[in-house]
Amino acid sequence: MEFKKCVLILLLLSFSGLGFSQTGTLRGHVYDNSSGEPVVYANLQLEGTDLGATTDINGFYNFSGVPSGEYNILLTYVGYTDLKEAVSINDGGINTKSFYLEQSGVELGVIDISAKREQARTEIQISKIEVSQKQIKALPSTGGDADIVQYLQVLPGVISTGDQGGQLFIRGGSPVQNKILLDGLTIYNPFHSIGFYSIFETELIRNVDVLTGAFNAEHGGRISAVVDINTREGNRTRLGGQLSASPFMVKGLVEGPIKKFREGEGSTSFVLTGKKSIIDQTSRTLYSYAANDSIGLPFEFLDLYGKLSMITSNGSKINFFGFNFTDGYNNPDIANIEWTTQGGGVNFNLVPTSSGMILKGLIGFSNYDINLLEDNEDPRNSKIKELTAGLNFTSFGRSSEFNYGFEIKSIRTDFRFTNPFGQQLNEFQNTTEFSGFFKLRKVFNNKLVFEPGFRIQYYASQASLSPEPRLGLKYNITDQFRLKAAAGLYSQNILSASNERDVVNLFSGFLSGPESQVADLNGGFLNDKIQKSAHVVAGFEYDLTKNIQFNVEGYFKDFSQLIIVNRNKLSASDPDYSTETGEAKGIDFSISYQDPKWYIWTTYSLGFVNRFDGEQTYPTVFDRRHNVNFLASYNLDKDGNTQVSARWNMGSGFPFTKTQGFYYYNPFQEGVGTDYIQDNPDDLGIIYSTSRNGGRLPYYHRLDLSFTKKFQFTEFINLEAVASITNVYNRANIFYFDRVEYERVDQLPIIPSIGLKLNF
Repeated sequence: MEFKKCVLILLLLSFSGLGFSQTGTLRGHVYDNSSGEPVVYANLQLEGTDLGATTDINGFYNFSGVPSGEYNILLTYVGYTDLKEAVSINDGGINTKSFYLEQSGVELGVIDISAKREQARTEIQISKIEVSQKQIKALPSTGGDADIVQYLQVLPGVISTGDQGGQLFIRGGSPVQNKILLDGLTIYNPFHSIGFYSIFETELIRNVDVLTGAFNAEHGGRISAVVDINTREGNRTRLGGQLSASPFMVKGLVEGPIKKFREGEGSTSFVLTGKKSIIDQTSRTLYSYAANDSIGLPFEFLDLYGKLSMITSNGSKINFFGFNFTDGYNNPDIANIEWTTQGGGVNFNLVPTSSGMILKGLIGFSNYDINLLEDNEDPRNSKIKELTAGLNFTSFGRSSEFNYGFEIKSIRTDFRFTNPFGQQLNEFQNTTEFSGFFKLRKVFNNKLVFEPGFRIQYYASQASLSPEPRLGLKYNITDQFRLKAAAGLYSQNILSASNERDVVNLFSGFLSGPESQVADLNGGFLNDKIQKSAHVVAGFEYDLTKNIQFNVEGYFKDFSQLIIVNRNKLSASDPDYSTETGEAKGIDFSISYQDPKWYIWTTYSLGFVNRFDGEQTYPTVFDRRHNVNFLASYNLDKDGNTQVSARWNMGSGFPFTKTQGFYYYNPFQEGVGTDYIQDNPDDLGIIYSTSRNGGRLPYYHRLDLSFTKKFQFTEFINLEAVASITNVYNRANIFYFDRVEYERVDQLPIIPSIGLKLNF
């Protein structure tokens, strides 16, 4: 009894201590006082304490567990005048306060390096690369227009298979295993048929998070990687925009306030963008190699995006957005393909005045429809519709952050395909996915960052529940040297109909996981038909100097179960699907240098990617053993109005399956009555080597250059001229070899271009 009394007294004292806690919370946003734009990575420091914070991509900051009292808070950011203000912290209270920084007139044109270093000490950031609009524009811009797809190709662990098709493979994962998000909505085909451009408008990008593996529990539904793209709001103070033209496309942007931004008040703004390709028309006039071909460069696309944003005085915001993206590739010698992506929704970020919790949410939909017609082949068609709703909650401690949330997805797939043997695969399916997660980030003594997470995914069509633990760790040995590691389990239900033997891999068809039986690799049948993987990543970061950062990461991905569409089905009794396993392993090195004049980024990746189909282990078609990227950008003047940029890429050759011989293919159209002795078939069949992907193509390498000059007419009106050369030394990089015609087809040759942009 005495023991129980002691325990009760200790509990009462503990709760009493919590009830009379003499700490409070200070939080809010930091904005540019003239434009209302959030200031990202600004430094905040409570004078007289060791408490500091850094704003996120929305300009949000948070101090929790601050002893009550009066403080001076100091705000600093490169290019802005330092700001000091008095603030009060009340016992158990929440003080929401926004700050407005004034530009100093000294625009250095670089990210605040000290803020980034503070972020590196307190966040795991393994297999994570943050990309800003400024970094994308530092890349040599093909056709005068920088694009995120061009920048993604310079990141370590990211492989592109060529200038046509626009497919990216991230640390051993195929495109369907990578989740691409636009403002929280899934985009199933983000890259246009000409591999230089994506559907994303560079001028709208606020931030891109590229998670190449071992990502934590807030993301799920894919087994390899995540690319999360967030757009900015429209201008909150004035009407403005951009008009641009180049041989590749024309585009326009208009934005402005509906309710103007003023300090301490809310605002409403809009932004509309559109871009239209013209390369199919201009190529036959401007480029000699296309002039000799009646079809020129047969790429065509049209992208439209709109957004309406409302922001309150305390920083809460709600966005309504919609988009329509179309693409076409019409080459009579190869294929006629067209696809459309449509969608829209509403996302919000609420900052309650009386609660320490932040609430984020999303409701939206996206539709993807693709059609492909190849010579002498039946048409292929694929449609996928996705409806998404989710909530995400975040609470803060003095040195911790706790996230949890849930998401519901309703997915409809409609797939129709006939293979060369006349066998059809038609699937129409409705399915629902439910997921929930939590993640804790705790910093111990400014040394150890501990980030456990757990996600649970339920796939209704498969009646499959997938528990997925995740873990991230970082240890700051010194302020300059940091060790890091992460691991996790992952799953997905979406399949791709792409096949590595397609002459041009432009058909990105999608299916839900099969409801019928699927054979496993041991002669039986799968009980659980969900695709699965496990990731382990470890490495270190080292700040060699204030301006030079060095990063090394080794990774291993075990694809323990992959479901593949059987496109070589010979009869109706053959299975529609087959099973594979796979592995991806490698090591990535990167080193960056940044100062007011220079931005230099160099990477080297060594990778090994293979699959096992039950008969043999073979390298995938994107198994590029060595990959090197060098990017350099230099400002010729202090204002950054004149810039030269260069990018060089070299990669070892991709695998391919060798040819053993040829034969005349007879489809036996009259069945057993076919006179196969007298018939003279027109079609030529190919006998492939039994060693799948046993050959290697030649090395790939290419140099791109660009020169940018900005002419400033007034405070808001300027003209930007961009001269660029893609494939400067006209390297003949092989695209594919037509075995039947015995003809080599190369990637795009040297392409000079001039583009103009009028900003107003």
